[in-house]
Amino acid sequence: MDARYVFHVRFRLDPAKDVSVEPDEFETRLYRPADDPGESGWLFFRDNLWRGELSDRKHFRELTEDALDVPVLAVEYRGFETDDEYYEAFTDEIEADLDAFNAASVSEVVNKYFGSSVEKQ
Repeated sequence: MDARYVFHVRFRLDPAKDVSVEPDEFETRLYRPADDPGESGWLFFRDNLWRGELSDRKHFRELTEDALDVPVLAVEYRGFETDDEYYEAFTDEIEADLDAFNAASVSEVVNKYFGSSVEKQ
């Protein structure tokens, strides 16, 4: 099983005294592995996404700064990449507890948090 969250990150380098860099801003992709369905951390999507966007951009930018150890100017959620095996386990776990998501179906949950950003590989 394999799945990961994809983010677009714009960051800046603030070099030590007496040196400079050009350019000083860069863009990259950040990948966060998805925890296995039902395991601690698997609800990352519920805690951080809403309709395919970051639910709290400032907080997530701060988390990204901590992870990368550089000043982060912006972070945008780009997608959720998953294989069929992970997606099946993921949707089974959601279906087992739809009430926790205040939803009537798995597709409603996926749309509520991911929008249309799920990419099966």
